[in-house]
This record gives sequence, structure tokens and C-alpha cells, in this order.
Amino acid sequence: VVAPQLYCGITMTPLFRDATTASESPLSSRGSVACIGAFDGLHLGHRALVGRAVARAHSLGVPAVALGFEPLPREFFAREAKPPRLMLPRAKLQGLYDLGCDSVGLLRFNATLASMPAEDFVRDVLVERLGVREVWVGPGFRFGKGRAGDIDLLQAMGEAHGFTAHAIEPVHCGDGERVSSTRIRAALTVGDFDTAKRLLGRPYAISGHVVRGKQLGRTLGYPTANLRFGTKVPALRGIYATWVHGVAAHPWPSVSSFGTRPTVDGVEPLLEAHLFDFAGDLYGRRIEVEFVARLRDEEKFPDLDALVVQMRRDDAQARAILTLQAPQRASA
Repeated sequence: VVAPQLYCGITMTPLFRDATTASESPLSSRGSVACIGAFDGLHLGHRALVGRAVARAHSLGVPAVALGFEPLPREFFAREAKPPRLMLPRAKLQGLYDLGCDSVGLLRFNATLASMPAEDFVRDVLVERLGVREVWVGPGFRFGKGRAGDIDLLQAMGEAHGFTAHAIEPVHCGDGERVSSTRIRAALTVGDFDTAKRLLGRPYAISGHVVRGKQLGRTLGYPTANLRFGTKVPALRGIYATWVHGVAAHPWPSVSSFGTRPTVDGVEPLLEAHLFDFAGDLYGRRIEVEFVARLRDEEKFPDLDALVVQMRRDDAQARAILTLQAPQRASA
């Protein structure tokens, strides 16, 4: 049986070293408590799931393991129209560690994993590699070929292999609606950051290392700190009032553009943050951009002069908003 590839930790160290699991020893001789999910956004529902698994792991004196997938299954199956992504893999890994997980694994979701029967997934990954004593999943969790695996299958196989399986109850917000990544994506698309914040339990932000761009903004008088979003589809597109964390002891006010830069024929999604009245070199620095308010759609202007005129308007509008809006996150 060909095992799925499992990567663990910020350095993406392989846990599976060869093509089969037969020679692999369990991650921990004491066993583990595992929680499984997509974990896109690490919203309140994800936090409840991880929190339950971490608490149980501490109670049993074993490692807490979070097991996710990369790319997300829905991204794999919808290659021509990928759904928006809330969080990049590295930020998700770090977030899961910050929530108390001892190990974080990302299974490479490919054709092999998509066609793996649910029973094989349980035996090869959960039992043989992770040595699970308990498995925790979210409500309605499905897995395996044809999405045939569910909590009932986990519980039945648990009886045969010596582990228990549990599904947490749905987490709801104050309005009674269930917390979900889908609802967060919808809120972000229309710039409803208050709803996104309630569902996430914190303001929406994107983090990453500042990369060097074409430096066009600098020549126009608006230098930017740029973050790449890779091949993922962002849930945001447009111009925003933002706070940037990680450049000083306090969050820095800014105006940010997130999109493909149609005026200069850009292609790859790029987050460009212009920090007001900031002087310094941020290349390579890890920063976090917190989104406060949506100013407008991304537009294609007839020339750079027209673009600069609009950038000045965006600058003034963002400054006015941020004078009334205190940053919500601690500095990164």
C-alpha cells in the first residue's frame, strides 16, 4: 500500500521516509491524541476542536497531533475554479503550534490520497504512524475515497484497533449561525470584517515574509512591503485600510492593495502594504497585515498618473479611518 506523504513542522520534515508504512514506527511510543481537519483560517470551530484534543492529550500524557491536508481537498477537486483560501500553509502550521499542538502534520492531498479507502487511512496513518489513542473531528467530518469515512467508521474501527473517536458539537456565533470557513470567506469578499472577526475570534490578517517586487510603488512615491500569496486564491481583492504588525513595537497604519495589479499587467496575487511615513528596509522581515476596512475595488487605470491620483485618495481615506479605529491584534 502506498502511503500518503506526511510533512510535519515549520521545516516540513518528512515523517514518511519511504513508500510504505510497514517499516515506519509510531510517532510516539506512548501513542497520541489526533484532531483532523482542513483548519483553513483557524476559526472558533477549529479552535474548539484543537483545544479539546490538546486537553485530552495532556490528560493522557501523550502528544497532541493536528493532522491537515495540503492542498485542501476542495482545492484539489476544483482545480479550474479553486475556492478562496483564508490562510497559507506556514501560517496554519504556526497557528496550530500556538494553540498547543505538539506535532502538526500536513498530508499531501494528491490522487493517491484521494483514492485511498477510508479504512486504509485509519490503519496506515492513524493507527500505524500516529498510534492514536483518541481521534477528534469536527461535525460532519468525512474522509477517504468517495468521502465514505465518517465518525461512525472511526468509532467502529476504533473498537478493533484500541482507540476512541469523537466529534465535537457545532460552534455557533451570537446570531445562532454556525461558524464555518465558508461563511468567513463570504464576509471577507464583501468587506464585512466585523463578521469575520466574530467567526475567527480575532481580526482577519495575513502574514508572511516581505519579498522584493518591481519597486514601482517606490518610484511613484508609495513604497510598499509585499507579501506573496503563491498559487492560492485569496478571499480578498481590492484596496484596504490596514495595520501592519512586526515592524515596530506598535502596529503601523497603512493602506494595502491586494490583487493582480491590472494597471501594470500583474498576474500573481500580491499583497502590497504602504506604511504611512515609514522609513526602513523590511525585505525578509516577517510581518502581519491586519485588515480594517475595504475602500474600493481593484481597478485598471489608463495611465500611471491616474493611478497616483487615486492612490492619494486611498491614502487620505485610510488615514481618516485608522485615526478612529484602534488596532485589534498585539504586534507580531
